[in-house]
Amino acid sequence: MEILAFGVTADEEPLLARAFRDHSEGPHEVRCLDVFLSEDTAPIAAGYEIVSSSVNGDLSGRVLRILAAGGTRMVAQRSTGFNNVDLDEARRLGLTVSRVASYSPYSVAEFAWALAMAVNRRIVRASHRTRDFDFRLNGLMGRDMHGRTAGVLGTGRIGEAFTRIAHGFGMNLLGWDLVPNPACVELGMRYVDKGELFAEADLISLHVPLLDSTHHIVDAAALKAMRDDAVLVNSSRGGLIDTEALVTELRAGRFTGVGLDVYEAEAGLFFTDRSLEAVADDTLARLVTFPNVVVTSHQAYYTQDAVGQIIATTVRNVADYMAGRRSENTLVPDAA
Repeated sequence: MEILAFGVTADEEPLLARAFRDHSEGPHEVRCLDVFLSEDTAPIAAGYEIVSSSVNGDLSGRVLRILAAGGTRMVAQRSTGFNNVDLDEARRLGLTVSRVASYSPYSVAEFAWALAMAVNRRIVRASHRTRDFDFRLNGLMGRDMHGRTAGVLGTGRIGEAFTRIAHGFGMNLLGWDLVPNPACVELGMRYVDKGELFAEADLISLHVPLLDSTHHIVDAAALKAMRDDAVLVNSSRGGLIDTEALVTELRAGRFTGVGLDVYEAEAGLFFTDRSLEAVADDTLARLVTFPNVVVTSHQAYYTQDAVGQIIATTVRNVADYMAGRRSENTLVPDAA
């Protein structure tokens, strides 16, 4: 069987092809496209029973209806989050939808720390200067993380990995989650309400999923509650932060630094080359002009280890579908 995969990077393509070819329940061929699944590109999938989509693919009801009309019966999402999937419509259409429930938490946690240190120690600005042979230190002063307070929103596998690194720095640990993680408590984490965490933390890192309850969890009130010299990092989902409110605070000269690997309007923009086009997104255009902001294009997960695990799980999800099996990765149909 040939599988159609949308949103495949040049690095991923040989790995994806080899994984489907060499799987014990295969082999299968995979046709890789660098375009993302959307209402415009969904008709390409006509005749393909199995389609795979990337993290920024559009799996709204309209797209799912186009896929189903073209003969698609299974969608294998190569990501953990599924806020982009209309699960109710998938059920109505009788589609099988899977995701990758977990992969290396260290990939995202380590990248979140890379962003935190980049903005704290002004590494991007320093690099730009030295490329111009400007070796002055003016404006590059950072702060020790040792002895300061890290606030972690979401202490699942990724949040725990981030916390372990913070503990290694010798930081005080504050956490917020629906259920405390015993491993984080053992490291000395104190669980508090969001308001206390926003007010007390020197470094705040977001590791919660994007749900209705967490949309804009960092809103205007939360931003105003934060310390003027705080560092804010988001490597989870862009919709966790009210970006317009963040821009307002940045324009007021607040925050030591903000590191963003995700952006709430990134769909259709991230993973593409827009370098020769006029910038249509005014909010993003303003964000990248602030000297204390670093924006990257949703690459925290992008390590050999994590991508390899994502691909292996995707191949296993396809094999489960073909064998009539369900697993923890199956979103639709619901577990019996």
